[in-house]
Amino acid sequence: MIHLDLERIAGKPLTVLCLGSHSDDIEIGCGGTILRLAEQHPDIALHWVVFSAIGVREEEARQGATLFAASCLKSGPVLKTFQDGFMPYVGGEVKAVFERELKQLSPDLIFTHNGNDAHQDHRLISELTWNTFRDHLILEYEIPKYDGDMGQPSVFVKLEAELCNKKTKYLMEAFQSQRTKQWFQQDTFLSLMRLRGMECNAPSGYAEAFYCRKLVL
Repeated sequence: MIHLDLERIAGKPLTVLCLGSHSDDIEIGCGGTILRLAEQHPDIALHWVVFSAIGVREEEARQGATLFAASCLKSGPVLKTFQDGFMPYVGGEVKAVFERELKQLSPDLIFTHNGNDAHQDHRLISELTWNTFRDHLILEYEIPKYDGDMGQPSVFVKLEAELCNKKTKYLMEAFQSQRTKQWFQQDTFLSLMRLRGMECNAPSGYAEAFYCRKLVL
């Protein structure tokens, strides 16, 4: 397989923008990759934006960002209060966040939702990511859910089993309000990473996977 080496970005710290519709999306979709990047790039600068973090979910979002990103955060996580499930109906207000607060950033790498995700909020954030950042490396992550919308990603990040266990431990620790949901279990997240690890022949057997529409080598 061909390997893309982010170490080739020279002369400045690696800058990464993480976008999530809801409080746990970033951590579920690319948490392991973020942990790995933080190990490989001690001076990494992370920008962390969650569009729906209301009530108890606000504190969970802060805890999740702290556990996964810690001192790598460029500033505190940016937490918005758009209602879960209603983002397409207030799309102009969501777009304004991209235009006024995010567009001036010039990240080396952006993590966002898969554009074919069955959740309407996820699709909107993905669409606005591409509308705003037209000349950037964008990786779209996947979120397991009842809708059965898992696809065939083409970019893989191999992860050590220890990192995968850390990811699932942090998810259970940070997002207590979600633990009553049948799908929000360590086995769910480990199983998905095991499947993606098999697909990319990861030595550890584990990986996270992403969709990439545009890549310049």
